[in-house]
Order: sequence, then structure tokens, then C-alpha cells
Amino acid sequence: MSYPGGQLSEEKVFKDPVHRYIHVRDKIIWDLIGTKEFQRLRRIKQLGTTYLTFHGAEHSRFNHSLGVYEIIRRIIDDVFVGREHWDHSERLLCLCAALLHDLGHGPFSHSFEKVFHLDHEDFTQAIILGDTEVHAVLKRMGDDFPQKVAEVIAKTYQNKLVVSLISSQIDADRMDYLLRDAYYTGVSYGNFDMERILRVMRPREDQVVIKRSGMHAVEDYIMSRYQMYWQVYFHPVTRSAEVILTKILHRAKTLHEEGYMFRTHPHHFYSLFTGQVMLHDYLKLDEAVILYYFQQWQDEKDEILRDLCRRFVHRRLFKYVEFSPTNEQMKKLMELTALFKKAGIDPDYYLVVDSSSDLPYDFYRPGEEGERLPIYLLMPNGELRELSRESVLVDAISGKRRTDHKLYFPDDFLQDFSTKRTTKKKILEILEG
Repeated sequence: MSYPGGQLSEEKVFKDPVHRYIHVRDKIIWDLIGTKEFQRLRRIKQLGTTYLTFHGAEHSRFNHSLGVYEIIRRIIDDVFVGREHWDHSERLLCLCAALLHDLGHGPFSHSFEKVFHLDHEDFTQAIILGDTEVHAVLKRMGDDFPQKVAEVIAKTYQNKLVVSLISSQIDADRMDYLLRDAYYTGVSYGNFDMERILRVMRPREDQVVIKRSGMHAVEDYIMSRYQMYWQVYFHPVTRSAEVILTKILHRAKTLHEEGYMFRTHPHHFYSLFTGQVMLHDYLKLDEAVILYYFQQWQDEKDEILRDLCRRFVHRRLFKYVEFSPTNEQMKKLMELTALFKKAGIDPDYYLVVDSSSDLPYDFYRPGEEGERLPIYLLMPNGELRELSRESVLVDAISGKRRTDHKLYFPDDFLQDFSTKRTTKKKILEILEG
């Protein structure tokens, strides 16, 4: 089955700081990029609030989506072509799924999902299967083609090799975001030899495998991912901004439920508040819209909403201390909660425990929640060996989950001794102790 028009008369290229050039030869890809649903990704940052920590992190999910597409294009056009186990008829399906895999992300995606109980993958599938420009383009390939693309992204497509290219422990999605996020944040942690990894990738029946000779490049990739999570993605200052953002959304939702009359009515939030989010409402949301409300809410009558929005807009973030959920620390938290109330500071919004957790690499453990398909090495004799059985470095971190807890609070409130001086001093003693 072919797309009407097939190949473009002239190859299109996007200049890209990570991959140098992103090449588009297929008309379906060019048409998808031009849809309003895909163009919306220009208005959603890849790293949410990270720009408040690393000022260069202003890149969008549009950038990243093009990057994932380009990596997949290189794999299937340059590495897999003509190899056993690779079905070339799946080519356009792979390219479309790669390009559209993040289509359903919303503004400040992860905070929104937590507060309003949303799932960006559900919206990605809804956009692909719904009454959208993206769906109309995909349907030109055949009535069942949008469903196939949705299944690849949902990881339910029958050809697991296709799924693994976009979603596995070493996939195009991760490779692009590590390199891209490292570039835009200005750190070196996320850099690894992607060229080498692409060259040693091989298709098998159910997943991509790596030639044994490429093991050290994969080790480097896994360690890069580990470092990026702890040095960038879980940076405590970024998490402080996330905490404030989340609390703004909670406060706005609570005020709406209480019948509060906003000076600037949150029209774009109403479907979120009621839990009945229609696709056309969701697609109107981007970060410019959200930041508009935050700007306006700086002048709201409600003190908490007003203060939180001012903090976010002007980067007056919460301070933090280390926190471990031990019995002793939980008693401290209960004492602090009581003291915050005594000081007239609402602990629901101003005393927040935030936790981050990551598993850098795991191997298959039947029945475990979130089990992951391992990375396999292709040995010279044709045998497949799970990565941690060959790599001492990977074996050392396999299955080891690291978790970090921080307690966030507004230090400026506590340092203001014009009211409740004794109580605030007691709070500071506990926090500094």
C-alpha cells in the first residue's frame, strides 16, 4: 500500500543542532509535520520547568519528535535495509509512529497529568484515531493505518520489533532526548556514541539487539541516562518549580469546586476541573495559554493562588532539605505541619514532600510490576546474551532503584519575623536540625 504522491519531488531538510540535518523524503511525513496537531508541539517544552534551572532548556516536543523520526529513519534506511527479520513494508508505519509518539503531551505535561489524572498516551491515540488533521493524513494510507500507528505507540502492535524501535530500554526516543536535553541544558552527562550504537543494531524477530562488539557504547549510553536523570531531570530546583506548578493547579481546581469567583475566569480549565476533557478542549492547551493564566492570577483575591503564581512567574522558588520517610522524620513532618498551621502558613500548599525514583537498567523479571524487556547482545556465534551477563558495569546497577526525597518550603515566609516570630524560629530549628 502506498501513500498518494509517495516521495516528495525534492527532499526537505530541517537543520538540527543534534543530528545536523533531519531528512524528509516521504510525502506522508511532510504532510503530518504540517498538521495543526503536530505544529502544536512547538508550543510545549520538552523539559517542562527545567528552563528555570538550566536556562537553555527551551526546546520543544516538536524538536524532539523530529529527532526521534530521524533516528528511526536512519536505522531502517541505512542499517536494517535488506537484513533478515526486517520487513520493509513496515517502514512508513515506523516513521509515522516515531514522529507522532509524543503527540498527546500537554503543557507542563507531567504536572498536569498528576493533578487532573490524565495520560498523554491516551491523548496521543485519541488524536491519531479522532477527527483530526493527523487522522485524515494517516487514513490516506488505508482505513486501518491510523489504528496500526496507535497500536505501535500503545505497545500492542503485533510486530514487537517495530514497537521496540520506539519503546524499549534502548530506543530512538531515549537516544534523542538524552542527546537533545544534554545539548540544550549545556551538560555533558547525556552524551554517548549514538553513531556506534546505530551501526551495531540488528533486527531480530521480536526486538532490536546489539552486536557484542558494541557493548561498551551501550554501557556508555546507560550511564549517560543514569547521570541525566539525577543531574538534570531530577534536579531539586526543577522539582521545586514542579511543586509550585502542581500546587497552583490544585489551588485553582479547589477554588473552582468551592464556587470561587475568579477575576480571570479559567475557561480553558473548566473541562479539566470537571474531569470531562474533550479532545478539542485539550488541543487548545499549550504553555502560552497556561502562563497567561498564571500571569493574570498574580492579581487574584485568593492569597494562596496569588502568591504561588507570583513565585512561579518570577522564579521565587521553595527552599528544600533532605528528607527520608523514616518514623523519626515522619514525626518531624507531623510536628512541622502543626507549627505551619500555628504560624498561619497552609501546609497543604507550603510544606511538600517530593520524591524522585529511577531504575537505570533492568532485566526481565516475570510478574513484576513495570517489568522491562532487557537489552540483548548478539554474540559472534549467533547466540543472544542478556547485557548484564556480559557487562560488569551494567550488572552492578541492574535492578537497583534509587529514590530521593526532598522537603520543600517557603524560606522567605519563615524568615519574616514580623508575625509569629517564636513559631517560625522553632520551624527553622527543626528544618535546619
